[in-house]
Amino acid sequence: MQITTTFRHMDPSDALKSYTEEKLERVKKYIDEPIVAQVFLTVEKIRHSADVTITAKGITIKAAEETNDMYAAIDAVVDKIERQLRRYKERIKAHKPSTDTRERIVQKSIVEAESIEQQKEPVIIRTKTFSLKPMSVEEAVMQMDLLHKDFLVYTEAATENINVIYRRKDGNYGLIEPNKE
Repeated sequence: MQITTTFRHMDPSDALKSYTEEKLERVKKYIDEPIVAQVFLTVEKIRHSADVTITAKGITIKAAEETNDMYAAIDAVVDKIERQLRRYKERIKAHKPSTDTRERIVQKSIVEAESIEQQKEPVIIRTKTFSLKPMSVEEAVMQMDLLHKDFLVYTEAATENINVIYRRKDGNYGLIEPNKE
């Protein structure tokens, strides 16, 4: 397991780093190697937060926790990731990373307008580029849940179309597919 630990607004601590690595070893029983984990430990006044992103076999899992103690935040975030992995254990174990080279690169932009009455054009305040890997609807739902997102843009493996899966207010999921006319 490859673990990258980043300390924000605090001094790097070997004790915290080794504690985090020791706790993250528990996820190995749910995912086969190789596993890449990024850990961000942040202190803001009395708020200690731990953010963890794990990537393995084409699956990405994110979790974050905040407490008054960094060790408690690390414990809570690892427990949260373990619960997610336990829920999807069978699907993740059976997941085969795509050897497909049909991956698409997509760019996402966030725009900002000061007010609705304003007549000027909105300004792009953040841009993010990411790749769309072909996956099935079930994989897209699982990935969206693991990332704690309300929607996910993905490439349908069977049709190679770009689809959007989203979480509805009633707790179910919606699927937006392009029309083939």
